Amino acid sequence: MSSSRAPGLRIGIVAGETSGDLLGAGLMRALIDGLGEDIEFEGIGGPEMQKLGCKSLFPMESVTLVGLDGLLRRLREILGIRKALVNHFTARPPDLFIGVDLPDFNIGLEGKLRAKGIPTLQYVSPTVWAWRQYRIHKIKRSVSHMLVLFPFEQDFYRQHGVPVSFAGHPVANEFPDIIDVEKYRTLFGIAGQQRVVALLPGSRSGEISRLSALMIDTAVLLKSRYPELVFLAPMVNESAKKLFQQALQQRPQGADLIRLVDGQSREVMSAADVVVLASGTATMEAALLKKPMVVTYKVSRLTALYVNFLLKQKMVAMPNYLLGEKVVPEFLQDDATAENICGAVQDYLDQPRKMQSLKQRFMEMHQSLKGQGEKVMVQAVQSLIGHGHA
Repeated sequence: MSSSRAPGLRIGIVAGETSGDLLGAGLMRALIDGLGEDIEFEGIGGPEMQKLGCKSLFPMESVTLVGLDGLLRRLREILGIRKALVNHFTARPPDLFIGVDLPDFNIGLEGKLRAKGIPTLQYVSPTVWAWRQYRIHKIKRSVSHMLVLFPFEQDFYRQHGVPVSFAGHPVANEFPDIIDVEKYRTLFGIAGQQRVVALLPGSRSGEISRLSALMIDTAVLLKSRYPELVFLAPMVNESAKKLFQQALQQRPQGADLIRLVDGQSREVMSAADVVVLASGTATMEAALLKKPMVVTYKVSRLTALYVNFLLKQKMVAMPNYLLGEKVVPEFLQDDATAENICGAVQDYLDQPRKMQSLKQRFMEMHQSLKGQGEKVMVQAVQSLIGHGHA
């Protein structure tokens, strides 16, 4: 596609967290290919976005946090960064501002920029359809165009009069329909009779601190019932590995059971019969790998009270939302016990037919998430920069 734009397009862009950096990089790549390479990107991005030329004005970690307590501790710092970005983009307005995920930060920023005549695109919807639905009014004021990952989100925004496009979930096109499980079992040296449970305690330090002991206790309990089980735990980085190892020191009976793997979370899940994991983006990857899973999560009491008060639907795992029912078990807060998780894993291991049925549901879900991402992204951006106003 040739660019309908003169050279020198400037795009402000802000992403937080590793997943946002990957999504932002994918979007940048689509725009570079689709609109021509003379695009200046600046704002906040991680290593993948920076490789493509994004000038990051602040470290990406400075806007990444989890939970209400994390926000309260760092509120002044985060508001200061947002104010600095407003000043920066007001002094030299970009042709377009793009917020990648990170909705609590980006939508407030988008509102201020749009009020100054800068068109805004939000890539990845907040879960406004699930909780804090009152946010739709702020989104409508702040966002010129919403780019969503899931088909049902498009209907929600249309109902509320927000311009929207369904880009598809970028990872849906990365995953094959059928996984060569034996290839990954061989990669990790898994013998024929052994069955594999993957343990993914999350990527943030708070998640790992809260969930490591729970997953170790679950592994010990499962091993006592199924001696043939092998446990693999992929660690996103060295600090995550240290936190998990600290938990193992407190529970030495788990030390010989669980094999820690550096990175390779997709490969570990591909080799697994069942995945036990923290609620988050990994649940989507597990579903796209067609893996039976058990989802768990713990947050501080303060965050839990806040979330429960504003939650519209009592589900947290995205595969459950997409399939419209609780097809995979979720154990949150006080329900997050080794006994509960062990029981749910047992249900899978003892019922091959149940596992096969779930895999079929995930196959259907996978097909529904494939979109024309790059084409849709370019069209959405062209519509905004073509108008030249918000």
